[in-house]
Amino acid sequence: MSTTAYIIIAVVIILAFLMIRRYRMFMSGVGTEDSDKLVEFTDQNFKQQLKTKVVLIDFWAEWCQPCKIQGPIVSTVAEENNDNNVKVGKLDVEKNQKTAQQLGIRNIPTIIIFKDGKEFERLVGLKNKNVLKKSITKALN
Repeated sequence: MSTTAYIIIAVVIILAFLMIRRYRMFMSGVGTEDSDKLVEFTDQNFKQQLKTKVVLIDFWAEWCQPCKIQGPIVSTVAEENNDNNVKVGKLDVEKNQKTAQQLGIRNIPTIIIFKDGKEFERLVGLKNKNVLKKSITKALN
């Protein structure tokens, strides 16, 4: 075999490895249990749930691959939260379109931090645990 053939085989193997790795990353959130501390927001309970001092809400949809990555991160933030002044939850934009439309949710995942019932900060796209915790701390101060 020629050198060119070896190079082509090596490139194909590397690309296959990268694709498998990316697939595993996307699928890592699938089937992950949500924290018991995670609040499920709906059109019906949304305004009532905002009465806590600081509320972090992950706006997501079942079909959204980045949301499947963000979900376990938000669940971890909820699990690690010990402050009674903070509530962490999720709102499915497919099942609760009224609230999503009222808030102008155009992209998902979107995370909104509310302070005293008003929008304090909006984060669009995947955010890691440290970013979410810093946003909560900023809202509490």
